[in-house]
Amino acid sequence: MPREYVKSKFPGVRYREHATRKHGVKFDRYYFIRYKLDGKDKEEGLGWASQGWTEQKAAARLAELKENQRTGQGPRTLHEKRVIADEKAKREAKEKARTEQAAVTFGSIFSGPYLEHSRQNKKPNSVVTENGLFTKWIAPVIGDVSLKDISPFHLERVMKTMNDAGLTPRSVAYAMSVVRQVYNFARDRELTECLSPTSKVKTPKTDNRRLRFLTHEEANNLLDYLAQRVPDLHDIALLCLHCGLRAGEIFNLTWGDVDFKRELLTLRDTKNGKTRPAFMTSRVREILTQKSKYAESDLVFPGRGGVKRTYVSNAFERAVQHLGFNEGITDHRQKVVFHTLRHTFASWLVEQGTDLYSVKELMGHSTLSMTERYSHLAPDSLRRTIKSFDVSLATASAL
Repeated sequence: MPREYVKSKFPGVRYREHATRKHGVKFDRYYFIRYKLDGKDKEEGLGWASQGWTEQKAAARLAELKENQRTGQGPRTLHEKRVIADEKAKREAKEKARTEQAAVTFGSIFSGPYLEHSRQNKKPNSVVTENGLFTKWIAPVIGDVSLKDISPFHLERVMKTMNDAGLTPRSVAYAMSVVRQVYNFARDRELTECLSPTSKVKTPKTDNRRLRFLTHEEANNLLDYLAQRVPDLHDIALLCLHCGLRAGEIFNLTWGDVDFKRELLTLRDTKNGKTRPAFMTSRVREILTQKSKYAESDLVFPGRGGVKRTYVSNAFERAVQHLGFNEGITDHRQKVVFHTLRHTFASWLVEQGTDLYSVKELMGHSTLSMTERYSHLAPDSLRRTIKSFDVSLATASAL
């Protein structure tokens, strides 16, 4: 239990001793000061002797507060003094953080936390591409420049260098995308308050939509080749081609999402954040039925060790190369990649007369404008529509 208050030799200063805790050979003392404020008695605690307080220091602090009361300047109480000190410490800490943020360079963010985050959350090929763009084109111009000092002029230099070297508009736009992503990454993690200067530069516009789709013969050749060499990849490719699924949607698919009775797949966590159905063809149903008999994971297509896949095996690219689909093709939009299978699914639907709204729903497009790229494949469908319209007009005139 604490002991009784003891007056010191300094007026207005008193203390009490701790019952057991000692400071040196003496019991530890807690000091108080007493004074009048606005005509009322006030007492405030200062601290322990073990924290450095003495009678002399307590008396000096009391004298300081009384002088402030007399002059009307400075804190009049210990509480006010502590509040002022806390606010000053916060201002200094904020200014220090702002100064540290101002010194953060683009290269230190990209090569440090941004690159590590990308390795954990992006496809390996994407990480390699971004790192290559940074190393060869971005870093020489802004790698050592602080985020706050990077201007549109710096980015225009990057783009000019890339243009002069003959890089495609798509590559230049990709480099600017990397710059923007680094700024957004740094802002989200409070590493900077700076906005990306990419909003103030005009990046080249590119039509990145893939135009190539497979013929039925090409698709059969590809599936036959995969079935003989990489059966699991064959099944993944078949789901993309027959159901229009994205690679990520296939990798997320669990057996609980497979309804054999209704021949329905439920796609969750899709690109646009919505859940949508996909419908099995007889071939897809046959393959999934067979796979379900030997399933050892909740995932329909687990990766090694039962973990979820994050990218399509390079075996697909090797199959395309073996079959010569991309031989002599330089336009990336015309090259066959895994996503070409999904594009082929939509193209085949339109060619056989399926209306664009139905294609939109089956593809999981968020807007109809995304599906309209396939409209040029439906001239026969449009022709049939006009003929039907013409017949209806003739019938109406005959009445």
